[in-house]
Amino acid sequence: MSLLRPRDVIDHVTHLTPEFLADRGLHGLLLDLDNTLVPYGSYDPVGVASTLAWVRDLKIAGVGLYLLSNATGRRAAFWLDKLEFQGVGLAGKPNPRAFRRALSELHLPPHQVGMVGDQLFTDVLGGNLSGMHTILVRPLATNALPHTRVARRLERAVLKRYGHDWNH
Repeated sequence: MSLLRPRDVIDHVTHLTPEFLADRGLHGLLLDLDNTLVPYGSYDPVGVASTLAWVRDLKIAGVGLYLLSNATGRRAAFWLDKLEFQGVGLAGKPNPRAFRRALSELHLPPHQVGMVGDQLFTDVLGGNLSGMHTILVRPLATNALPHTRVARRLERAVLKRYGHDWNH
């Protein structure tokens, strides 16, 4: 399996139901922040009310959640307060060390945890290097940093090779 190939590709994080996770033997999720849970640059909790409700439902179902973001610590802290679970900013993805630390916080082995994110070169690569079940989600917004826009063009080529033809 290619290190850039996600195990699952979905349109929105809320498609990850307890049943979806149980079917794959997953008991926890590492979640990216920007363009996965919230639009890049957004500080509007009202705009992501459905995502916050989804988080509550997963927690009630007993799914372990941990934020693993390359966003600034300040931005991650703002959202962690709203999400009401643990995590870190400036994680250094795709470095497997960041993923191992997050897994230890969830107290779960890699094969029981899904890494959910919108980028192949950080989220999927890091999750695959760490032995996790990787889930690529369609980015919530097209506004992104210049280096992310370049990466998106490369991602489209890789995804097309695997049979996914997203227009980011």
